[in-house]
Amino acid sequence: MTELNTAEHMQALGLQAKTASALMAKASAATKNKALRHLAALLRESTDALQLDNAKDLERARAAGLAEPMVDRLKLTPQVLETCAQGCEQLAAMPDVIGEIIGMKQVPSGIRVGQMRVPIGVFGMIFESRPNVTIEAASLSIKSGNACILRGGSEAIESNKALALLVQKALTDSGLPVQAVQLVQTTDRAAVGQLITMPQFVDVVIPRGGKGLIERISAEAKVPVIKHLDGNCHTYVDDPCDIDMAVIVTDNAKTQKYSPCNASESLLVARGVAAEFLPKIGAIYAAKGVEMRCCPKAKAILSQVSKATLKDATEQDWFEEYLAPIISIKVVEGVDEAIAHINHYSSHHTDAILTRDHIHAQRFLREVDSASVMVNTSTRFADGFEYGLGAEIGISTDKFHARGPVGIEGLTSLKYVVLGEGEVRG
Repeated sequence: MTELNTAEHMQALGLQAKTASALMAKASAATKNKALRHLAALLRESTDALQLDNAKDLERARAAGLAEPMVDRLKLTPQVLETCAQGCEQLAAMPDVIGEIIGMKQVPSGIRVGQMRVPIGVFGMIFESRPNVTIEAASLSIKSGNACILRGGSEAIESNKALALLVQKALTDSGLPVQAVQLVQTTDRAAVGQLITMPQFVDVVIPRGGKGLIERISAEAKVPVIKHLDGNCHTYVDDPCDIDMAVIVTDNAKTQKYSPCNASESLLVARGVAAEFLPKIGAIYAAKGVEMRCCPKAKAILSQVSKATLKDATEQDWFEEYLAPIISIKVVEGVDEAIAHINHYSSHHTDAILTRDHIHAQRFLREVDSASVMVNTSTRFADGFEYGLGAEIGISTDKFHARGPVGIEGLTSLKYVVLGEGEVRG
């Protein structure tokens, strides 16, 4: 497809999405839920056929020398497809927030003023690797009454095409516009440039992938972007704290899974508990092969831990998102230094305090400038499903329009509604 043809293709997708969005906005909750349940059934019925299409992507990826962890992300196993189906059913079971009116109050003039939740319109989703994101994005779009244009990675093109056909069949069979969910059919990179520069059709763009992709889209987009560049998450062990609980939580926050953006990458420890706490967590990290990059005080204490891999932390380590069995560790004086350190070095994604001091906990919640701030629990909970959102389309570290895990409400907007009985302004 030439660049001119790509531009025409994207313009056509944009116009079709805009038209479909008006129909989706007025679709009933029952109709949207019917489409979601039908999609779940189609995913289960089509598991064998989807795996044949997926096999083409896997074969091409291995032939191109893609690393095995990346190949693994491409796989549409029966378990992955069942999870997608269950996600659709869970969304169908959730209340419909579209049309909900909140904050209605009467003002002195006699009019009543409130806000109504409405679909955002059309969103563009640009993602890499995982083809299951096609279903996640499509199902959230249907539930929230939006239209969407999806652009997956070239490495998953056959899988994404097959999944998109199922979505469109579910839409058509349920009486919804087939063009409410459209997949960009070309792998031409110019399509991304077009998608993010069509404000006449696209209301918001959501990139989901590596830092390079998100930086490019943030720099070039002419429509709003919901994004997070990286997840440099912190766990701060306060004085006083429950040491045994702190060991369990900091272990989970780092080692439950190394690759997600909500894994803790930096451990801050109050000086008053460092001598007791650090050897305990250090022994666990050492046993699991976690490399510890330490400030001098932390290194001095951790040097007593047998088989610990210790390195001197550099200034860059405090900024780093490792996504690997590596953690930076710093001893701080207390809650003041911990908050200052986090606000300077973190990516404003998710940060946690482990403490027995209620005032310290309240200060941490108020003063740490991050999308999710936690007390006495693992940063690994920063997730739309874990927050009860049903599903998430991504996590935002922006302050507008959505912040934190972005679920159905993040794909909506509020407009003012005013009810009167003939009042006029004096």
